[in-house]
Amino acid sequence: MENRMKVLGIVGSPRRGGNTHLLVENILDGARDAGAETGILFLDGQEILECDGCHACWKGNPCSKDDDMNDLYGMIAENDVLVFGTPVYWYGPTALMKGFIDRFVYFNCPENRVLLADKSAILAVPFEEEDPATADLLVAFFEKSLAYLGIELVGKVLAPGVTKLGEIKYRQDVLDQGYELGRRAVNRSR
Repeated sequence: MENRMKVLGIVGSPRRGGNTHLLVENILDGARDAGAETGILFLDGQEILECDGCHACWKGNPCSKDDDMNDLYGMIAENDVLVFGTPVYWYGPTALMKGFIDRFVYFNCPENRVLLADKSAILAVPFEEEDPATADLLVAFFEKSLAYLGIELVGKVLAPGVTKLGEIKYRQDVLDQGYELGRRAVNRSR
């Protein structure tokens, strides 16, 4: 029996049922319809402490922080596609998402770097302002960070002009784009 591709949606918004959550779910729907196994991680439900630069992980040792991130490393490693969902907060990701990404320093050492081999990512970014350039710095942050880690960014969906809780459900063009990204990410990896 062939192993099913695994896709993990990571919601970096504190609003469950909000635009980021709904957009990530839509991407996961596309991946699931393409045959993938999917899961979702809400960062607001995790205790993720800040990285303090102790460099224990750079030496191949376990992270010195005693928090939920230590279990999340295994979850990250077992998924083929990571869907990073975050609204734009002050032209960057939310603090929840930034703290999560900061802890990817764990993957810097050669022993842990292999855990990210052949992974790809999708970026889902809803935001209040109408100008798509509002997300430029956030997108650049992910492009550079993911490239450094060897994770291929296979697509992004931006949703400008959404503010109210769940109003993205009225933006069928954006939802369709997200759904297709989810399908394509699975189909391209076969």
